[in-house]
Amino acid sequence: MSEFPTTARVVVIGGGVVGTSTLYHLAKAGYKDCVLVEKNELTAGSTWHAAGNVPNFAGSWAVMNMQRYSAAMYRSLGEDVGYPMNYHVTGAIRLAHSKERMQEFERVAGMGRYQGLQMDICTPAELKELNPFMETHDLAGGLWDPLDGDIDPAQLTQALAKGARDAGGRIERFCSVVGIERDGDEWIVKTEKGDIRCEKVVNCGGYYAQRIGEMFKPWGGRTVPMVVMSHQYFLTEPIAELEAWTKEKGHKMPMIRDVDISYYLRQDKNGLNLGPYERNCKAHWVTPQDPMPEDFSFQLYPDDLDRLEFYIEDAMERLPALGTAGIGRNINGPIPYAPDGLPMVGPMPGVPNAFEAHSFTFGIAQGGGAGKVMAEWIMHGETELDMWAIDPRRYTDYADHDYCLSKALETYGHEYAMHFPHHEWPAGRDKKLSPNHAKLLASGAQMGAYNGWERANWFAQDGDDTSEAATETWSREGPWVKRVEEEVEACTNATGVLDMPGFSRYTLSGAGAAEWLRGQIAGALPKAGRMNLGYFTDSRGRIVTEVTIIRWGEDDFWIMTAAVAQWHDLEFLQSRLPTDGSLTMTDITKEWSTALVTGAQSRDLLSGIVEGADLTKGWLTLQDATIAGVPCKLMRISFCGELGWEVHTSFEDSKAAYEAIRDAGAKPFGMYALNSMRIEKGYRTWKGDLSTDYTLLEGGMERFIRFDKPQDFIGKAALLAEKDAGVKKMFVTMTVDAPFADAPYMSTIWNGDEVVGETTSGDWGFRVNKSIALGVVKAELAAPGTELEVEIFGARCKAVVHADQPLWDPEDDRIRA
Repeated sequence: MSEFPTTARVVVIGGGVVGTSTLYHLAKAGYKDCVLVEKNELTAGSTWHAAGNVPNFAGSWAVMNMQRYSAAMYRSLGEDVGYPMNYHVTGAIRLAHSKERMQEFERVAGMGRYQGLQMDICTPAELKELNPFMETHDLAGGLWDPLDGDIDPAQLTQALAKGARDAGGRIERFCSVVGIERDGDEWIVKTEKGDIRCEKVVNCGGYYAQRIGEMFKPWGGRTVPMVVMSHQYFLTEPIAELEAWTKEKGHKMPMIRDVDISYYLRQDKNGLNLGPYERNCKAHWVTPQDPMPEDFSFQLYPDDLDRLEFYIEDAMERLPALGTAGIGRNINGPIPYAPDGLPMVGPMPGVPNAFEAHSFTFGIAQGGGAGKVMAEWIMHGETELDMWAIDPRRYTDYADHDYCLSKALETYGHEYAMHFPHHEWPAGRDKKLSPNHAKLLASGAQMGAYNGWERANWFAQDGDDTSEAATETWSREGPWVKRVEEEVEACTNATGVLDMPGFSRYTLSGAGAAEWLRGQIAGALPKAGRMNLGYFTDSRGRIVTEVTIIRWGEDDFWIMTAAVAQWHDLEFLQSRLPTDGSLTMTDITKEWSTALVTGAQSRDLLSGIVEGADLTKGWLTLQDATIAGVPCKLMRISFCGELGWEVHTSFEDSKAAYEAIRDAGAKPFGMYALNSMRIEKGYRTWKGDLSTDYTLLEGGMERFIRFDKPQDFIGKAALLAEKDAGVKKMFVTMTVDAPFADAPYMSTIWNGDEVVGETTSGDWGFRVNKSIALGVVKAELAAPGTELEVEIFGARCKAVVHADQPLWDPEDDRIRA
C-alpha cells in the first residue's frame, strides 16, 4: 500500500453505497485524484443492514430518473467491473385497495413509460397469476414493474469500490475524519491518519451526516436537517412450498408491496423478508438522554417486534405462507430521514466547494444515480437533469430539530402515502407566521406551508368541509372549488388581497452593480424606478432561475424570487459576484412582507387608503408611499393578470397595511386562486415550468433574451447555437378536456401513439372556464390549433394547443388599465 495521500481534488467522506458510487463516477469521468475516507470498513453504516430493494417506482420525476439509472447500471455493473454480484430482477407488485391508489399507479406508470420503463396496471386476477401465493379478493388492482428486484448491498458497494480503484480512485478505510479546516480556497480534511488538502469535499456520511455537517459550521454551514429512524425487517425460516415453487419456475417470487397497509414482502433465499413502515415508528439519538454513539459500525438496535404486530398479521392474511414459518432473524437498524423522506444531493448550503449526498431512506435503489448526480455537481457545477427535488437547499432556516423530528416521524409512518394536490401534511407547521396569521385563521383561511411560511390556500365559510379527509383526492372537485371561484371573481371584478410573507428578496448594491447584472441575465435591465423579469441560465442555456429585478437607482437593486428559492438563488447569485468585494448582496427576506392587491376596483380602493402615490403610474413602475400611516413601496404588477399592485411594507408594518386593505373592502384570497389566475395568463412557476430541464428558448422566453447586447452572459453561446440550429422543443399552452382532474406535473403528452412531450403544470381556469395545461412538446406540434392528448391518471384527454399568449386578456389590457 502506498503512503497516505496528503492532497486530492475531491475527498469523499463515507464509505457506504452512496460514497463509493460518488467515487466510482468521478473516477470513471477522469477525476482520478480523489480519495474516499471511511471511519470503519466499507458498508459499516446503513448499507450493511439494508434490505437491498431496487424499485423504479417513484412519485417524483427526479427520483424516478435517479432510480431508473441505478437499476439499469446495476444490471451490468458486475460484468463492467469484474466483481460478481447477487442481483435478482424478480419484478414487483404494488397492491391497491382503492380507486385513488389505482389512479396514483396510473400516474406513475405514465411517467415510467416516458422514461422508457414499462409498468403495467393489473387486475386482481392478473396479480394472482404473477404471484400465486397471494390473496387478492379485497383488492382494486395493482401495478407490475418487471424490472424491480433486490441486490446484495455489500457486494454492490464492493463492486463500486473495485471499479473506482481500477479507474484511479483511492479508498482509505479505518480513517475517521476528526475536523475540517479552510485555507484560502482549499479544504483541509483532518483525519486520524493525517491531513488531506483538497479542492472539494463531499459529505456522504449516512446517519452520521449531521455530525460531519457540524464541522462545516465555521465556514458557513448549518445543522443538517435530518433524523435517524429505527427501521425493522425480519427474515423467516425456509418455507418448503416456496422452495418447491422456486425450483419449478427457476426464479424467485415477485416482491409484494402492500402500500396501503405499508409494508413490503419479498422472497429471501427460500424464506420471506417482511419490512413494514409502521405508524407507531421510533426515532433514535434525538434527545440528550439518547446521544448518538461515537461509533455504531455494524451494530443494530434491540428487537422491537411489538411495533410490527399489526403489519405481521395483515401480511399473513395476504400471503398465508408467511404464517407457516418462524422468524429466523430480525434486523432493527438506523436509517437517516430528511423531513420529506427524499435524500439531499447537491451543494452544501452556504459553504463553497462542499457538497452533500446523504439522508437516503432508499440508498441502495438510489445510490447509483446519486453518484452520477454528485459527480456532475462536482465536475460541472450543474446536473444533466433538474434535481431540485433532492437539492439540500430546499430546506432553509425553518428546518430546526423539532421540525425535522416531527416530519421524519410523519414521513416514515406514511412512507407509501399518496401526495394529493390539495392535501397539507399537518406535522411541522407554523414555523414562520405572518403578523396577519390570526386574522387569516379567523377569516377561515386553510393554510399551506411555503418555505416554512404559512400562507392561505383558500378561505372556507361556515359549513364547508375542512377535514383532512376531504383533501385526500386526486379530483379537482372539493370544498375549496366554490370558494376559489368566488375569490377569483373578486380578484377580477372587484378587489382581492393576498397576504404573502416570505417572498425571497436580496439587496444588490455597489459601484458597477448594474453592469455586473447586465452581464449575468439573458435580457435587459429596467430603468431606475421600474422593474422587470430577469433570467439566469447555465452553460447550456437552461433556466436556472427567474427573478424580479427592482431598480431603485443606477446601482441600487432589489432582486426578488420565489419563497422556496431563498437559499438556492442567494447562493447561486453570490457565487457569481466579483471576488473583489465591490458588490454587496444581502438577504432581507425576513425584513419585508407583501400584500397583493388586485382587481378592477383595486385603484379605487387603494386611492382611499394610500397617501403620497400616483396610482395612474403605469405597469411595472415603483413608488414610495404611505398606507394606514406606515411607509410602503408600491409596485405596479400582478401575478393574477389583473389591474393591481404589490404593497411592500416592513414585516412589522404589514399588519396595519393588510387590515387597512381588508377594512376598505378587499376580499381575502389564497394561493389556489392565485395559481388558477396565473396559469390563465401563461405565467411560469419556478421549478415547475421553469427548470434546468429546459433552455430559455424551449421555455418560450426568447422575448427575454437580448442576443445583440455586448455582454456574453453564461449560456449565450449555447442559446445562439440552438437558435441557429432550430429549437427542437417548444413551450405550449393547452386547454384540455379533463373530466375530473387537471394535468399533474410531468404528465405525458401524446400525438397518436407517439410520446411528444410533457406537462409542466396544470390547473382549472375559472375565468376561461377550462382546464389548462402548460407544457413542452416537439417544435413541429406547437402550432395553434394542433390537437394532442394529455395522459391524466391513465386517461388520454384531448388537448388543443393555443397561440403563445395568455388565454385570459391576451393583449394585457386589464393589467395595464
